[in-house]
Amino acid sequence: MLLALSLLAAGTVLRQVDRAYFARHRPHRARAADLIALQRARANNWTPTVLLVGQWVQIAGWWSLAGHGAVAAAAAALAVAVQLRHLQEIAHAAVHGILARTARANLLLAETLVQLPLGLAPATERRQRHVRDHHPNATLATDPNLAELHRAGLLPGVTGPRFAAALLYPLTARGLAATAADLAENLLRSPGRWARAAAVCAVLSAAYLIGGLTAVVCGVLIPRLLLYPQLAWLSLLVEHTWFDPEPRSGAVAYVEAGRCLRLYPRNRVLALLAATTWLPYGDLYHYAHSAHPAVRWNYLPALERHLGAPHFIPTGLVLGSGSVARRHLAALNPSAAAVSPVTAPTPIG
Repeated sequence: MLLALSLLAAGTVLRQVDRAYFARHRPHRARAADLIALQRARANNWTPTVLLVGQWVQIAGWWSLAGHGAVAAAAAALAVAVQLRHLQEIAHAAVHGILARTARANLLLAETLVQLPLGLAPATERRQRHVRDHHPNATLATDPNLAELHRAGLLPGVTGPRFAAALLYPLTARGLAATAADLAENLLRSPGRWARAAAVCAVLSAAYLIGGLTAVVCGVLIPRLLLYPQLAWLSLLVEHTWFDPEPRSGAVAYVEAGRCLRLYPRNRVLALLAATTWLPYGDLYHYAHSAHPAVRWNYLPALERHLGAPHFIPTGLVLGSGSVARRHLAALNPSAAAVSPVTAPTPIG
């Protein structure tokens, strides 16, 4: 137990180094150009490395804790899933080139400390899919993320039960099969597959050495195959008004405001919970990120205050007529649900 608590504490401290470094003289509200200039002046390769190492130290702490009873094992499964979401979003910043100082360091950190050990696709492939294919085409027919939502069953005419199943897609038999198939594809056929397989085996071995079989099952397999994919899926669902965006032309921020949403803008408790669990490292501020992908997550709150709000501010994730889920259902099947979109002409602050 002492080892577990020590690792958790050490990982938490290591993760704060990057946060503290970029927090110096951070403005409350600012334009994207000013924030980009500030982050470029502070860009480095060492604090992102410490950040990623801190994430893995925390994961090791949860592995150590997993063997201390059923409650500890369940807590470890949930906590590791959250840590994997954090790793995913840190790598997301890397593929945008805003995690570290150099392009090489960004891809190297993402590949060696996220993509390889989690058995994910190569960082270069993720960059192509996300930066080149998704961002310019968000909510359009050519968006690969929209195709993923369609494969899960979010199609026009979807009924209530099928829609509910789609919201929990990674936890269903079809979703688990898709996750396993993607993992197998990455381990067996993707570039660098031998290194990827070796890295995954190293993670499994480390978990076993630290916490035994319980750590392998509750600290690796369940989080990686079930819980982390579900958290990532929920984050995808709240990125955009996928099925009824407001078509716009003009400035990028204006266009993105018509197809983005902002969850929990005035509920600080839920916003904090989301930002520390399933919407970490700026994912809660997806509109600001979509409008200016070159801004690091540390500065997205200041940018959001400058931009204001997108056209849809939901009242919640699932519950209520103005929730994200209800809006998606109404857009796909108007006869199944009625929704009154919540507009937000005033800035968030």
